[in-house]
Amino acid sequence: MTSKDKIRIRISESVWNPHFRYMNDAEERYLVIYGSAGSGKSYYIVQRYIRKMLKSGGKMNLLVVRNTGRTNRDSTFALFKQIITKWGLYPEFRINSADMRIICGNGSEIIFSGLDDVEKLKSITFTNGELTDIWIEEASEISEADFNQLDIRLRGRGTKKQIVLSFNPIDVNHWLKRRFCDDPKDDVILDHSTYKDNGHLDEEYIKLLESYRDTDPYYYEVYCLGNWGVLGNTVFDANQISRRLAELKEPLKRGSFTYSYDGLKITGIEWVDDPNGFISIYREPESMKYCIGGDTAGEGSDYFIGQVVSREGEQVAVLRQQTDSDLYTKQMYCLGKYYNNALLAIETNFDSYPIQELQRLGYMNMYVRQVNDTALERYKKSYGFKTDAWTRPKILGRLIEIVRDHVEFFNDRLTLEEMLTFVRNDKSRMEAKSGAHDDLVMAVAIAYEGLNQVITRKEKTKIDYKSYNAGIDYWG
Repeated sequence: MTSKDKIRIRISESVWNPHFRYMNDAEERYLVIYGSAGSGKSYYIVQRYIRKMLKSGGKMNLLVVRNTGRTNRDSTFALFKQIITKWGLYPEFRINSADMRIICGNGSEIIFSGLDDVEKLKSITFTNGELTDIWIEEASEISEADFNQLDIRLRGRGTKKQIVLSFNPIDVNHWLKRRFCDDPKDDVILDHSTYKDNGHLDEEYIKLLESYRDTDPYYYEVYCLGNWGVLGNTVFDANQISRRLAELKEPLKRGSFTYSYDGLKITGIEWVDDPNGFISIYREPESMKYCIGGDTAGEGSDYFIGQVVSREGEQVAVLRQQTDSDLYTKQMYCLGKYYNNALLAIETNFDSYPIQELQRLGYMNMYVRQVNDTALERYKKSYGFKTDAWTRPKILGRLIEIVRDHVEFFNDRLTLEEMLTFVRNDKSRMEAKSGAHDDLVMAVAIAYEGLNQVITRKEKTKIDYKSYNAGIDYWG
């Protein structure tokens, strides 16, 4: 058969796992397929590539890589041979086991390699045409630098280029999560699956996976539930957070605020829905008071944060925005108005502009702290929250208690995942792991501290702290 010959083969719809089938003809640059063990990720990917090769007319050339080349032989290469045989397609392919190459009758080709032999990888050439596809199996095993080299290599005109990454989410601090999962781009399909999406698993294997619930919580979260795992010790209760992550629902809505601004004041505030918006609303405003904790971009962070917490302790909205300080301030103004003129408690350590600008705009319901005026030898009141050696452990200790006792208060996935990367360093200081952020954690901690000034003194005398919803004494 020559590359010009057409291969007419009908593949039954019953062979496809319904969960994955929507990706059969996807043309996005990146397909990021991750989740638990036993979900059928790898099996589907091989099925998809065999179908794609047969349909390509000889114009598809695939490079399958893992961190080390030898691991391909007993995994990806063996799986291709298994499915080709199972589908009765052996006559349509030439399989070279010595070189680990598979050539379709129409000229399309698969080469298997590892990232442990860079020179060999650079010298790979295909019998017909250029590289069009890359599958990175167990992508969590490779570095971001290695991925970038593969990404750069997949270039050229004439055919759509595509990279498939498959992996178990082993570490919430992994570069894969940051690059593809936290803020998916238009050229990315992000697919999450668990063993429950695979109808072909036997009961014995299912019981094995589920048995890790009691024997190995980390393995259970990653390889059974397909959640991002935690490597190392976090200061927050990782089991509680993982349980809550499995329960989370999508926000009620996403979007941002539009408004009119004449240089003096903000008017005409309106909410605009946008599925890619930087504000997530989990609960609409009710007839109660709210506090919004704010963390400005600074000291390694490029996000401005607003965490809205209700008087009853629930996290009801989150703003997470890459922007300029003036635009952030205006969105916080609008968010505060939206939540019944909420008290704004914005950190002033790195950027005092939001506080000054909110005062100028006439937003006066802001967190007040006492500042020692050495010149007048007395304390004076100042707006904004100051994080220092005394307030930082205090608000974090309170947040640790809330997470432990009332993790159900938290509705935002990124906030909870950030908690999983919050650890004690070798000097026992609580901080984000190297390469991770703490913006969301600090902002929500400030929001809970701000509830001190949301609940009135009169209300304080009526509250039994032992049974109070938030489970904490806000005036402790």
